[in-house]
Amino acid sequence: MKRFIPETRAVNVVKRFTCDELVELLTAYLEDVLDRPSHDGVRAHLSCCEHCERYFEQFRATIRVLGDQPPEKLPAGVRDRLMSAFRERHGG
Repeated sequence: MKRFIPETRAVNVVKRFTCDELVELLTAYLEDVLDRPSHDGVRAHLSCCEHCERYFEQFRATIRVLGDQPPEKLPAGVRDRLMSAFRERHGG
């Protein structure tokens, strides 16, 4: 008697996330470093969760506004004191 063994092949897999899990993945999502199932899961969640979509849009708006800010320079005296404290603490 022959047994029927279904052929295995890749199918579209979409991970499901809670809202808390999604928040932890947003940076990776924006940097496009998630695997395909996770990326698609984030997109699916955002498309059906109004609160997470709003949070995501606020997150992106914050990055647009603050992302290109030049780093603030420390006054020379402050920098020297910090570097000296660091060296003392780390035996350098």
